[in-house]
Formats: sequence, C-alpha cells, structure tokens
Amino acid sequence: MSITPLWEVFVRSRNGLAHKHVGSLHAADAVLALSAARDVFTRRNEAMSIWVVPSAAITASDPDDAAMLFEPAAGKIYRHPTFYDVPDDVGHM
Repeated sequence: MSITPLWEVFVRSRNGLAHKHVGSLHAADAVLALSAARDVFTRRNEAMSIWVVPSAAITASDPDDAAMLFEPAAGKIYRHPTFYDVPDDVGHM
C-alpha cells in the first residue's frame, strides 16, 4: 500500500503581498496537488497565485531551539525599522 504524499499549500491573494500557508492536502503529484489546492482553498476567487510544496521538502526549526536561533537578533535593534514612521501611501509593507 503506497501513501499519497502530503503537500503544503500557500496562497497569495494580491500582487505585492506574500504567499501565506493556508493548509495541507494529499495528492499523487504536483499537478494534482495544484488542482486540488485551487478547488479547496480558492473557491471564492481570493487567490492570484498558488504554491504547492511537498511537506517532506520543508525543514523547520525546533521550537525548543527558539532562544538559540532568535535571541541574538534582539540585540541588533538597528535591523528593525522602528525608528521612523511608514507613510500610509506605502501600502502593504
């Protein structure tokens, strides 16, 4: 018995916005995963772009390693754009 691969689905609702993870689904290949993602996650025409990625291809950090991975950035405040106001006409930043 073969197991159908799991795919992660990312949708971009408009140009200029980032793709967002919207869910997972099982499909035999990328073409079927894309078709299923369109049917399941974009029924109301809310997407401009869809990505499907095999779950097995994603490497994620371990929540237990969060301090080691992210604490050093807290001391580098110059990397955070908090010293100025973003004008309203900039849009989706």
